[in-house]
Amino acid sequence: MPERDIDRSGLSPSSENPEVLTIRLLLVDDEIGFADVVTKRMSKRNIEVTPAYSGTEALRALRKSDFDVVVLDLKMEDMNGIEVLKVLKKMVPEIPVIMLTGHGSEDAAREGIRFGAIDYLTKPCDFEKLVETIKKIHKDRR
Repeated sequence: MPERDIDRSGLSPSSENPEVLTIRLLLVDDEIGFADVVTKRMSKRNIEVTPAYSGTEALRALRKSDFDVVVLDLKMEDMNGIEVLKVLKKMVPEIPVIMLTGHGSEDAAREGIRFGAIDYLTKPCDFEKLVETIKKIHKDRR
């Protein structure tokens, strides 16, 4: 029986187009409506989203699954984004994190860059810009 090539990248081919790899995204935002809308829209762009509505949920999700990119809101109720970022980077140092910040919080987002985030976008951010940023970071890391 011939040996099969095994994809060890952890990425799965899209069912629609086997040549296109699905990006596994962890979306961390306590604004449930925002996270749900982004999750639905991303799924149409070959991005498999696991939403986490708190920092605690995000850390739990990261323990259970592997992700290619994390999008992390800066301002959340249970843990702020910087605290979550610090723990994420201890758990999976190589994981790229994009911070989302409200208008006027750019200084805090730059603090996120100091703690290992790869980029930040200001909310409300353009959806296409967010998708473009995720895909570029994912492509650059492969």
